[in-house]
Amino acid sequence: MPTKTIALLLLAQLGGAPNVPPPEVKELMLKDLPESPGRDVLMINVEYPPGGGDPVHRHNAHGFIYVLEGSIVMQVKGGKQVTLTPGQTFYEGPDDVHVVGRNASRTKPAKFLVVLVKEKGAPVLVPVE
Repeated sequence: MPTKTIALLLLAQLGGAPNVPPPEVKELMLKDLPESPGRDVLMINVEYPPGGGDPVHRHNAHGFIYVLEGSIVMQVKGGKQVTLTPGQTFYEGPDDVHVVGRNASRTKPAKFLVVLVKEKGAPVLVPVE
């Protein structure tokens, strides 16, 4: 799926958070898992612009996050809010609700890699009210 398409799908699914610049998302790889029928792995690169972030959502997937550049703030419902810097990781489980996902900086972008292990054809994310 082309980068522009996945970014537009994410924005449409999220509906946008008021006054928060949305992330830029680039698909890097989508791979079926033959050893786990009905599952695939999606690898995406996410860039939060300065002051950018996500509204509350879930992935219905195992999500593995690796920070490449800048600092990001992450939290799942019931979990501790953490600020991550390059080389640090974060995990979201299939039942987790991602309540905080934002750039820690208002002046510099932040980039991170996300690997999602999910049911084949499942949406990248699902907004949560």
